[in-house]
Amino acid sequence: MESSLIQSLTENFESIVNKTSEGVEFWMARDLQHLLEYKEWRNFNLVINKAKTSCEVSLQKIENHFVDVNKMVQIGSGAEKSIPDIMLTRYACYLITQNGDPRKESIAFAQRYFAIQTRKAELIEQKILEHERVQAKEKLKTTEKELSQVIFEQTGGNENFALIRSKGDSSLFGKTTQQMKEKWGINKNKPLADFMPTLLLKAKDFATEITIHNAKQNNMKTENQISKEHITNNSTIRQTLISRGIRPENLSPEEDISKVSRRLKSDEKKNIKNPDKLK
Repeated sequence: MESSLIQSLTENFESIVNKTSEGVEFWMARDLQHLLEYKEWRNFNLVINKAKTSCEVSLQKIENHFVDVNKMVQIGSGAEKSIPDIMLTRYACYLITQNGDPRKESIAFAQRYFAIQTRKAELIEQKILEHERVQAKEKLKTTEKELSQVIFEQTGGNENFALIRSKGDSSLFGKTTQQMKEKWGINKNKPLADFMPTLLLKAKDFATEITIHNAKQNNMKTENQISKEHITNNSTIRQTLISRGIRPENLSPEEDISKVSRRLKSDEKKNIKNPDKLK
């Protein structure tokens, strides 16, 4: 396909994109129909129905990607008529093109166009989730540092802080820290938290926040008191998770968060040096 045609088709597809007030991109089916060179709506609607089936098979909610609407069009002499239309997400457009006739040059291009755009969206979502996990780990680190300080200020020492934290792990997972490292295949010298999914990092942080609050509120003066409090709070969080069908010890480990953090920082530096490549 010639570069001039690619540029022209790209401009055509980008010219019909709309955005909601929240900045979410969508396309109108009637506009897409013309770009994909379907002369009749009923024929294009057959392709849309196939795309909806593909959406359902992919375990996605159809109503999240295909939204039925009506719009007014002029039919002559200033008169208007209401016709059915559909708001389509990028993913819906991708499914429609995948169910179209690839012999049509416009559809062959659209298949690649929306595949790339969908991939971009997936990468952005992945980065957002990675950022969230790194932030959750940093928040836990700060909270645990505060707990260590509270223990020191109220008991006169915090040499057993690591033991208290380990007891919290045991209460949250129903297994010792070392047992969880073995289950997850983690080097014994690496922190368990560095491999926890975001949910568990936040759960662990919440339990620690409660421990800090109650240790201050009840003026606990011994490490044993604070240790029991921390065990109780982690056990309570564990029971809450289990009641929602989540057993912490059965969740899969995530990528070493130190690697994730380095990758995000590296990407940020690259984007600063090459702002034109920001997606």
